[in-house]
Amino acid sequence: MNNENKTNINWYPGHMAKTKRQIIEDLRLIDVVVEILDARIPVSSQNPDIQPYIKDKNKVIVLNKCDLADDQATVSWVKYFASQNIPAVITDSNSGRGIRDVIKKIQDVVKESQKKYAQKGRTGKSIRAMVLGIPNVGKSSFINKISKKTSAQVGNKPGVTRQKQWIRVEDGIELMDTPGVLWPNFGSEEVAMNLAYTGTIKDEILEKTEIAYSLLKYLVDNYKINLSERYKLENSIDEIMNCENYQDENDKYLEVFELIGKKRGAIVSGGRVDYEKISDILLNEFRSGKIGKITLECIDTH
Repeated sequence: MNNENKTNINWYPGHMAKTKRQIIEDLRLIDVVVEILDARIPVSSQNPDIQPYIKDKNKVIVLNKCDLADDQATVSWVKYFASQNIPAVITDSNSGRGIRDVIKKIQDVVKESQKKYAQKGRTGKSIRAMVLGIPNVGKSSFINKISKKTSAQVGNKPGVTRQKQWIRVEDGIELMDTPGVLWPNFGSEEVAMNLAYTGTIKDEILEKTEIAYSLLKYLVDNYKINLSERYKLENSIDEIMNCENYQDENDKYLEVFELIGKKRGAIVSGGRVDYEKISDILLNEFRSGKIGKITLECIDTH
């Protein structure tokens, strides 16, 4: 296997540039930004291109897909964002966990501005929230879940909000959904790989076997027990990693990779491991949570 990761991705479809401009323009209508992040990769799933434009806005972070992330790591991220004076809420948009907490946080962060409106006689003004999130963080599921009970569209309003579609949720909150936008150049190899592991960057853009092999290395180093239990490896990982007969450290990880392939019957003619097949298995089972609750970015590294 070629161990060089092909992460030099520099692409920016025209519709994404247009969407970014529209988001920046719409921010003037907004009281609070709700930014949805993947709890497994809170740094890599945050669009750096948008940050300068929302830094002075009221903000709520939503750490979504908590059902797939390491619980302890997710709690640490909530504490980290709190230290930055940004409230963060842990959610699973599929089950609805944490959705009520998001509504409460939205109300909390705009209390002061709502008071100012009231002092000017503008009582009963709706809270306008923009929902931001890159592709694959679960934004659509979040929108569907938070608006489920009162999912009627507010519709097009006259004046400055013409052609803006708002979704009214309970307690006087109106949401503006936005398309998921990536940014022109991922820059960091770590960010590119994290987005690839979670499926945000499609497997066709990077070499799938390289993604799977790189993910395996992280799992061996950080979630060895999960791997052993999922693929019934018992003490094999320790035996391989502690063995001194390997010339290259990477060969040890490759041995674990091939062992998982053999356990799963990913074999081609001649008894060789089918790297494509085991890559599919490993990536799919990581993304679906079958290997366990795993976080790829932990707070002590940032």
